[in-house]
Amino acid sequence: MPIKLSDIAAEFGGRVVGDDGVEISGVAKIEEAQEGEITFLANPKYTKFLNETKASAVIVPLDVTEAGDTPLIQAENPYFAFLKTVVLFHPPQPLIAKGIHPTAVIGEETEIGQDVSAGPYVVIGRRCRVGSGTVLMPGVVVGDDVRIGSDCVLHARVSIREKVILGNRVVIHDGTVVGSDGFGFAPEGGKYHKIPQVGTVVIEDDVEIGASTTIDRATLGETRIKRGAKLDNLIQVAHNCSIGEDTVIAAQAGLSGSTHIGSHVKIGGQVGFAGHLSVGDGAMVGAQSGIHKSVPSGQMVFGYPAKPHSEEFRIQAALRRLPQLLKEVKDLKQRIQGMEEALRK
Repeated sequence: MPIKLSDIAAEFGGRVVGDDGVEISGVAKIEEAQEGEITFLANPKYTKFLNETKASAVIVPLDVTEAGDTPLIQAENPYFAFLKTVVLFHPPQPLIAKGIHPTAVIGEETEIGQDVSAGPYVVIGRRCRVGSGTVLMPGVVVGDDVRIGSDCVLHARVSIREKVILGNRVVIHDGTVVGSDGFGFAPEGGKYHKIPQVGTVVIEDDVEIGASTTIDRATLGETRIKRGAKLDNLIQVAHNCSIGEDTVIAAQAGLSGSTHIGSHVKIGGQVGFAGHLSVGDGAMVGAQSGIHKSVPSGQMVFGYPAKPHSEEFRIQAALRRLPQLLKEVKDLKQRIQGMEEALRK
């Protein structure tokens, strides 16, 4: 059903500029939106589309006051406002039918809370606890002595190994493994001997973990992902690491053993951490950086090996000038040689 622009704005306290009676029937990206759809502008590099979009309305920051004849909704946080708008047109749907599928296998002494849904071929080990409202999609495997909180969603083929603890409202996407053995081997007699990995993994409330990510159990003690952290796809978290509250890590990052990430840290894709180091609260790490030493709180680093952001950009600028500098050095060398030969004569 179409929704009036005024009703959309009311969802997030936005202010309509223009005709608030315009009816919206869908959402789309700013460069692809058509008549009857609403879009948003949050990233300045998309400003060029503002006067070109065919959308019937645009959600914009507070400092944008016009876009031709297109009605606007001004919002303090356009990205979050668009999220609320998307939910209006695409409300959450049940992932699977309620209840326990007949092919699911549940171990002895396991406690299942109210309104838990378990899809085909789910396996839950012995002495586990699964909180109310949790959803286990097809093929999920839960080891013995695992505790899973309420309202969690474990997507298809997720593996939760023995003794792992999940908090409430944890979301884990397809193919992720939580609690696999840490990479620990002791050399002796020309061979590597496996060190028993007897610790666990603790994932606190409101954490979301992307697809095909691996989080290793601690050798001793715990690997911990703290409240509200968000991990993308294809991330490796090694044994005894910790990730702080509301930290976000993009795809293909890798944390070596005993890396400790603070709260509200932002880490770009393909960042590698050497291990046994720390990253302070509020730090930012640019994509494809190599972190070989600890990063202070609030610092922005980038590069391989990583350096303070401003220093690395000066180095990159100098490297771009290197061919010309080499040419100038060669020319100067030839001029000096010519002067020396002239003096000798």
